[in-house]
Amino acid sequence: MPSPAFPELPPGGVAPLMLDGPAGPIEVVVDTPEPGVAAREVVAIVCHPLSTEGGSLNNKVVTMAARALRELGATTVRFNFRSVGKSAGDFDNGIAESEDLRAVGDWVRRERPGHALWLGGFSLGSFVALRMAAAMQPDLLFSIAPPAGRAWDFDNMGLYTGPWFVIQGDADEIVAAQDVHDWLDGLDRLRAPATRIRMPGASHFFHGRLMDLRQAVKDGVRAELPNAGLDPAA
Repeated sequence: MPSPAFPELPPGGVAPLMLDGPAGPIEVVVDTPEPGVAAREVVAIVCHPLSTEGGSLNNKVVTMAARALRELGATTVRFNFRSVGKSAGDFDNGIAESEDLRAVGDWVRRERPGHALWLGGFSLGSFVALRMAAAMQPDLLFSIAPPAGRAWDFDNMGLYTGPWFVIQGDADEIVAAQDVHDWLDGLDRLRAPATRIRMPGASHFFHGRLMDLRQAVKDGVRAELPNAGLDPAA
């Protein structure tokens, strides 16, 4: 199945697509910047959390992060990892899912070669994005509640050295915040430190704090926005 062209959409437009992936079709949704916001030459891919626990491109943390980016003028791409929704293939705990992300990223770069590529994710999605960052070299990387200290190997990834910010809730009941900060401390000795955005009292899924998360995402990306003269409201 050949992958479609990147959709031409009006402001606030939404396009569901099926891309050709390594395990078969990949279900994708493209969203354009919010109405009234000047579009920037940025496409941001946002990866979803654990597939076996209901994670999908419609996860509320993923959709809120994507909304925040569109409110700053970015186009966003959300997609379902293999085995989720209409995406083909079997769950592989983030390993083969990395190739799904590579396929989506290759498509974005092929279709939007003049645009910056931003890459990030929530929970397992942040692990997959981190795992691929050194190979894909996005213009910006963002991680929301990365599951360091759990079942995934955060110690043997290629080293990404570009701009990166991490959002972590201090009251995360699934990922120990201290494990995340200990892991980041180790990386700080190898690369320029990632920007850390701590959210006091925030749980793993940011219950009751989604609007705070929205602002945190905006704060994290603002310094990397292209077309600096376009200055949307916070």
